[in-house]
Amino acid sequence: MVVTDGSQDPEAPVTRVGIAVDVPEPWCEFLTRRRAEAGDPQAAYVPAHLTLLGPTDISLASLPAVERHLAEVAAAHRPYLLHLRGTGTFRPLTEVVFVVVAAGISECELLAGAIGTAPELRRESRFPYHPHVTVAQDVAPEALDRVYEDLADFSALFKVEKFTLFSHNGGMHWQPRRDFVLGG
Repeated sequence: MVVTDGSQDPEAPVTRVGIAVDVPEPWCEFLTRRRAEAGDPQAAYVPAHLTLLGPTDISLASLPAVERHLAEVAAAHRPYLLHLRGTGTFRPLTEVVFVVVAAGISECELLAGAIGTAPELRRESRFPYHPHVTVAQDVAPEALDRVYEDLADFSALFKVEKFTLFSHNGGMHWQPRRDFVLGG
């Protein structure tokens, strides 16, 4: 459920956006395949990524302002190393297993915080922001346990040089709309 700050005209055409750091290859395919093997139907539609802003409805008219804001945020933040290592879970609150961000946490938090300062992108969330890469969600407990154990030794280290604005207009797949390069 997305809750916006209410500043949008309820009659204006709306699009759903999300902002993420893509996990590069070869890890993206590996983690996405592992998510599919766990039975998570989202694996077919959402490749491995680290979310900076979850699904948020905005008016189409505000999209240019949002893109300007994202360009400013990207220019103000430098590229950084992201180290994914091991697994974690949000159980019992939610049925999610994820790959842990071992290094780059504060950089992700700063980016997410800066992104969320745009009035169009302000949103309430049930939980505080916690950077991670989901590898299984809302599947049988046994499948969650298997993924948790199977990926316990997973490790990937890569440089984050950009984030991506995605849009979703009712189809199943999120579509990349624009990349924003860190450091301008």
